[in-house]
Amino acid sequence: MADNPLDYVVIGAGPAGLQLGHFLHKSGRSYVILEAGAAPGLFFRTFPRHRTLISINKKHTGWDDPELNLRMDWNSLLSDDPELLFTRYSDRYFPHADDMVRYLGDFARSCGLRIEYGAQVARVERPGPFVVTAEDGRTFEARRVVVATGVSKPNIPPIPGIETADLYGDASIDPADYTDQRVLIIGKGNSAFETADNLVETAAVIHVAGPRSVRLAWRTHYVGHLRAINNSMLDTYQLKSQNAVLDGHVRNIERQPDGTYLVSVAFVRVDEITKDIPYDRVIVCTGFRFDDSIFAPGCRPALACDGRFPALTPAYESVDVPGLYFAGTITQSRDFKQGTSGFIHGFRYGVRALHRVLESRHHGVSWPAQELPADPAALAAAVVARINRTSALWQQFGLLADVITLDGGTARYYEEVPYDLREHPIGEHGHFSITLEYGPGHDKVDPFDIEVARPGQGDAARAHEGHYLHPVVRHHLPGQPVAVHHVTENLENEWDSPEVHVEPLRAFFARRTAAVPA
Repeated sequence: MADNPLDYVVIGAGPAGLQLGHFLHKSGRSYVILEAGAAPGLFFRTFPRHRTLISINKKHTGWDDPELNLRMDWNSLLSDDPELLFTRYSDRYFPHADDMVRYLGDFARSCGLRIEYGAQVARVERPGPFVVTAEDGRTFEARRVVVATGVSKPNIPPIPGIETADLYGDASIDPADYTDQRVLIIGKGNSAFETADNLVETAAVIHVAGPRSVRLAWRTHYVGHLRAINNSMLDTYQLKSQNAVLDGHVRNIERQPDGTYLVSVAFVRVDEITKDIPYDRVIVCTGFRFDDSIFAPGCRPALACDGRFPALTPAYESVDVPGLYFAGTITQSRDFKQGTSGFIHGFRYGVRALHRVLESRHHGVSWPAQELPADPAALAAAVVARINRTSALWQQFGLLADVITLDGGTARYYEEVPYDLREHPIGEHGHFSITLEYGPGHDKVDPFDIEVARPGQGDAARAHEGHYLHPVVRHHLPGQPVAVHHVTENLENEWDSPEVHVEPLRAFFARRTAAVPA
């Protein structure tokens, strides 16, 4: 065993691994990033298969505030270098995946990150410090391990015969290979509809199948649900163009002697039965999952979300393996199919929060804070200033929070803390939290239905009914929140009206600070 193990081994040089590497490098910690490929961003060299990212790259915002611009830039990693913004790498609103590969390579080089390439991790164990062994025999010892591997394993449902079908990652993307064929695509997410859209001009029939309803991102506000850029196939279904969405369970896939398929589908609608449907091709587009095969017994983390992701504490640590942390898209068990932890524009802030947790826990560095007078007007002014600029709370809605603690006549304002963290700077004492959140039932409402009433933008008394993104301030006493104040939603996302936003917020702080004994 080494006398001086590293502070950190980071597994994976994708966006999350590079983002954490930047923070570790800047803070002077001893670390190494292990990457299986010959360069960063191995995932993006293959996925998405049709090479168009669904992450927004909006260059022209009308703003000159870098923080505000990050609200519309879903691909940049966080750094102090304005040259390391993804908006300098592509003009396209939905960029090409190759631009991401190029960007990540430049980010790693410009930041001078310590990366070992060709280091495919074979085993992680913990005889004392963690020992990480690569397939070529190299070993690395560290006090802590951060896994940033992404979702590297196909999520394959247990359907008899599914092994005879093509996987999303392997199927041909040349539409000519499907000319005049009947194609079944299993799955109802973006990869499934991305695949379907690619075949609309050549395939005779396209069926997209799955037991759950198609969920549209513009309605649910979850960017992983079906995006408009991939949903044109829905037009061909509803306008009777030989394509269809099958709402049912695929029960069996039988490969025929001539290479075609007979697929049994059990429809979930009450008046339909199981049908055997013939196809020329079957493509499985059911997403990905975390691969935990590298972990030795006694070091293998518990899983969540039907075994697809590691189960995490609010500090991004394994719930049952101390010192084993996670970063990036595999942290989405924290807000599964609700928030943005599965995507760069969300997890870049999660990685920054993880780094601040690590600094506080292991290196004696306090969470950054601003000191303020503990009076209601100053607190309201600080909150209004933040909610009108912050990208982190905007992107990690309901998950990251700004936190205000009071100590006599002084307040401390902490930014971007995991909402449910139970250690510094929150702990078990009273505090205020500030989040941006969508209102209750927001995903049950058609936002384009003008018959659905909504509170007026100046109606502060009904702010709690708002469906759209808006600030929420809570007063917490040990154990639970005891009071909640909603700042009325605003289509321009400018929460600075004295009568509608500022004064009700100041009054809330006045009531809550007066209600708690000094």
